[in-house]
Amino acid sequence: MVDAFDVRAELAGVEDRAGAWRFIQGFAAAWATPLTDADGWEDADLNAVETRLGVTLPAAVREAYALFGRRGDLTSNQDELLEPKQLYVHDGLLVFRDEDQGAARWGVRLDGPDPAVFIRPDLADEGAESWEPWLDSFSLTCVEMVLSETLHADETLADYREVNEDDLEVLERYARLPLPEYPSGQLPGSRWFAGLDVLVREDQRAWLTIRARSEEALVNSCEDFGDGWLA
Repeated sequence: MVDAFDVRAELAGVEDRAGAWRFIQGFAAAWATPLTDADGWEDADLNAVETRLGVTLPAAVREAYALFGRRGDLTSNQDELLEPKQLYVHDGLLVFRDEDQGAARWGVRLDGPDPAVFIRPDLADEGAESWEPWLDSFSLTCVEMVLSETLHADETLADYREVNEDDLEVLERYARLPLPEYPSGQLPGSRWFAGLDVLVREDQRAWLTIRARSEEALVNSCEDFGDGWLA
């Protein structure tokens, strides 16, 4: 595991999909294990998707699946990145990810090299469902996915609880990560912060989730915020 990886600084350098892939490579080496050639799907697997569905996969989708699509520890600890054979088109969007309890699915537009991503809640009344904006590009969605799935990669190094009135002040002592608040257009949404060997996600000003690289870092961060942790 790499010792030095400044998540905030590295994320600030993500300006395009190539930057997103560099970030994911560096993050994987620091927070999990380095990517290898065996961690991605072959061109033949992705070509078969295009033939089966009669579509052309956006460049960012092909690149992501080829780089780390087989790395379940980065993509599928809670929600699930679909395998190529599971991909399908719904209302013109390529569905590539499922929420772990079937409550939602993520789809990406099929126009342009790095198109926008949308989320569709699974409702009892299917006629009331609609695709809602998530993030403006597939590559940035992959960055968010890897960060989010890392929160669930090792339960002994993670904890969570409801936000209390003092937490927002404590969060100001952490570095806000340069990700837009999301889902796109929804406020309050999810925000990311980082401390020393710690990631913190705050959702809708209601929940905090912490993931650390060591037990010491987790204990220190939980103590910053006080009692009430649930794990």
